[in-house]
Amino acid sequence: MVFYFTGTGNSLYIAKQIEKNPLSIPQMIHRKPLNYQDDSIGIVSPVYGHELPRMVKDFLQKAVFQSKYFYIILTYGNRHGGAAELAKNFCDNCGIKVNYINVIQMADNWLPGFDMEEEKKINKNIERQLLHIIDDLNAGKNMIARVTEEDRAAHQQFLERMNQTLPRLWQQLFKITDQCIGCGICQKVCPSASIQLMEGTAVYFSGNCQTCLACVHACPQKAIALTIPEKNPRARYRNEHISLQEIISANCQFSSR
Repeated sequence: MVFYFTGTGNSLYIAKQIEKNPLSIPQMIHRKPLNYQDDSIGIVSPVYGHELPRMVKDFLQKAVFQSKYFYIILTYGNRHGGAAELAKNFCDNCGIKVNYINVIQMADNWLPGFDMEEEKKINKNIERQLLHIIDDLNAGKNMIARVTEEDRAAHQQFLERMNQTLPRLWQQLFKITDQCIGCGICQKVCPSASIQLMEGTAVYFSGNCQTCLACVHACPQKAIALTIPEKNPRARYRNEHISLQEIISANCQFSSR
């Protein structure tokens, strides 16, 4: 049994390599009861600011897992910042015994920091990393990915920068431009219903936004922009192995998909 969270397809791709039909956290989190039992249970998730997305944390806090082997695979772009250790600490606080946590480097979709055209060109040896992880899982290996003092320092520096950032900046991260044609794709790929069509135009609601950027990357008109500078405003990203429909099926919070 494998659960995943995805914005632009990276974590979904990894989850599908581990299990044929992984389960979407944005869909499963609304079902009751959240009780799961299997010989092996896994979570595949990106890291945002070196940590699990808020929705994944919420799922881990609410769900009850009964398994002999529990693991987490974390996808990241530039630097993981000790993500494995942070995830383990969170699970410890939730009373979840984790046997294995590893990280896998993929394209970084954070638009203020990275040009998506350049990210697509970088060979990050994803398949080699993935084969190593799958071998570990098949062997039932017990391991938490190594974290250095440099990783911990990077996360601390990130937290300090965030503390200096105005909270309303994150609440007003997106803007809908007049290029919006009301196609509704943004609404369909959002895992938290934070962007919706109203009178034929996309409207952003910040309260429950996961900052996954799914809406920004998927908009065919590039009508959703960030309110902070981007490296390349014309470049967008979706994992080459994952279709738009797969992301819609994973994330859409409305009956029509």
